[in-house]
Formats: sequence, structure tokens, C-alpha cells
Amino acid sequence: MSGHSKWANIKHKKEKSDAQKGKIFTKLGREIAIAVKQGGPDPEVNSKLKDIIAKAKAANMPNDNIMRSIKKAAGDVDSTNYEEVVYEGYGPGGVAVIVETTTDNRNRTAGDIRHYFDKFGGNLGQTGCVSFMFDRKGVILIEKNDKIDEDNLMMEALEAGAEDFNVEDEYFEILTETGNFSAVREALESKGYEFAEAGIQAVPQTTVKLTDPKQIEQMEKLIDVLEDMDDVQEVWHNWDQEE
Repeated sequence: MSGHSKWANIKHKKEKSDAQKGKIFTKLGREIAIAVKQGGPDPEVNSKLKDIIAKAKAANMPNDNIMRSIKKAAGDVDSTNYEEVVYEGYGPGGVAVIVETTTDNRNRTAGDIRHYFDKFGGNLGQTGCVSFMFDRKGVILIEKNDKIDEDNLMMEALEAGAEDFNVEDEYFEILTETGNFSAVREALESKGYEFAEAGIQAVPQTTVKLTDPKQIEQMEKLIDVLEDMDDVQEVWHNWDQEE
């Protein structure tokens, strides 16, 4: 599982969020609303909500915003009914792409996503056309600093039920089975670790390198425009990006 470094992506997202925090928080608010409507407003009994709260905190979403989103969903103040829809396709050079959305209008969202795939050298495919190339894993990224002892963190993560522990240049990556993610995250959280990212992700089994400058530019633009869509929550791909 090692070698699929995401740090360049994380830094890119965080730099982006500095200018677009409102949009990021709105997307997280949608995820919270769906989780509340599916399992109730108490994170102690709604594990999905608990995991999304951790994801929101990793994205620096203030607690006030998180609580407001939960109360709003619980009180059904917002009558908009969002549904989770996943789209799959290929970017330029055969890069596999998965787009996770929350939408109140499937036709609009599908039309927009198809347009962007076509515009930037890809094509939107059928459900299942690329998802078999990815594994669903719990992923926790912890930025390296002088206070963290690598051996101690690895031991604590593995004892909590982590599947794998990778050391990269700027961060530690902890991988879990999806069923163990919450337990590992909570164990590390209780020991005071702060996460650069924490969530269930689609981790590619293999990666694709692009060498054509035009395809690289198209792929970068495709990711950017998809991530910028209000309906899009996450974009997963198997492009081996150079940091």
C-alpha cells in the first residue's frame, strides 16, 4: 500500500481552502446533514457522523459550524434532500477517476461532470468501470514534527488495529480496514495526535504516470474543476503526480 503519496494533494487542498473555506465548509455541512438524517444527531451512536466530524476538524472547520450543521439537519430546517451519487470515468492518458457527490439534482450534476470529462480529454463511464482498481481504506495522515516519536506512533497505531504504517518525507500515513477506521482514529485522537487528513478514501491499487505535458495540464484542470463544483465532495484518481 505504500508509495501512493498524497501530501502534495493535501497541501494543494489546504492552500485552496484558505481562499475557499466557505465552499469547503458547505460541502462538509452537506455530508454532516446526510449522516444526521441517516443515523441521528448523536455522534456517540452514529459512527458515520463521528467520522465526518473528525474529517471536518482535520479540515479546520470550527466547532460552531459543525454543531450548527448538526442542529440544522436534526431540526430539518433545510428541506433540501441530498443524495449521494458516485460517478466513474477516465481522465486523459487512461487515468481512473472516481467522483463522489451529494446532489439534489442528479441530471444537473451528471451533465456538468460529463461536460468536464469531455472538455479535458477524458470520458465519463458506467458505474463500476474503474472502482475495481481502488480499495476502500481508512487513511489518517499526521504531519511530522519534533514532538512525535515515529516508533511510538507506529506501535500505538498498530495496537489500535491499523493495517499498515508508512513513513513519507513530510508525514506519517496510517491505513486501516474501513471497519477499524473509527477505533484507530479515536485511539490516536485520545492520545493527542492531530490529523492533516482523516477519512475513508479510495486508494488506488496501481498508478498511472503521465508524460505528455498536454495530458498533465488537462488532468490538473479536470481535478480542479471537479473539486470546485458545489455538488462534488471528493475526487479520487490513480494519477501518479510528481511532488
